[in-house]
Amino acid sequence: MSEIIYGMHAMQGILARSPERVLEVFLLKNRDDKRLNSLVHEIESLGLVIKLVDKKWLDEQTSQGVHQGIMARIKEGRSYHENDLPDLLLSKSDPLILILDGVTDPHNLGACIRTADAAGVDLIIVPKDKSAPLNATAKKVACGAAESVPLIRVTNLARTLRMLKEEHHIWLVGTAGEADHSLYQSNLTGKLAIIMGAEGEGMRRLTKELCDELVSIPMSGFVSSLNVSVATGICLFEVVRQKAK
Repeated sequence: MSEIIYGMHAMQGILARSPERVLEVFLLKNRDDKRLNSLVHEIESLGLVIKLVDKKWLDEQTSQGVHQGIMARIKEGRSYHENDLPDLLLSKSDPLILILDGVTDPHNLGACIRTADAAGVDLIIVPKDKSAPLNATAKKVACGAAESVPLIRVTNLARTLRMLKEEHHIWLVGTAGEADHSLYQSNLTGKLAIIMGAEGEGMRRLTKELCDELVSIPMSGFVSSLNVSVATGICLFEVVRQKAK
């Protein structure tokens, strides 16, 4: 089985981590770009096949995505499953987990993965239903981070949350506008999972009930909520700040 990726960052990510997965590369004809040329030299040095294509074909293959003149067909990467969770958790002394409950936009998923990688998140958990696919769009936005942060889809998120709490003693911190204190007033160290809900709706009721703690992001302006990827960045880097003390 194979899949496609597109965009310079996604290509750089796969070449840096798993160049053996690249089957063929498609390059826009007559594209003259210094960054792209440098990437092409790297691809050629690896002996990979490059096919020149026109813009119309590339646009169609990427569903009008911002491909930056390059696309590749690659072998599917490793898929993580619920059964992998115990081993992944036991390999970390103080795991940091990002849980996305109801994020359905691939752009937002990709942005959250990119932020998670930058913040040192060990793994991401999403429910199988009502969750964005990890497709070429998400991977393009993730800028290569999709190859480094394990993403696990679980059948029953509530059951997984109970397992994290009861078997692995992970503190579950959910984000909610109605919380009685902000994330800056919370202790975000140790074994931790940050749970982000969908824009507008937030976390589902049962997810919220299973949280050990609810925190909010202080809002001073007219806008009452933030894009989920922005909110994720704020929360994760507060964790980074506290753990660095």
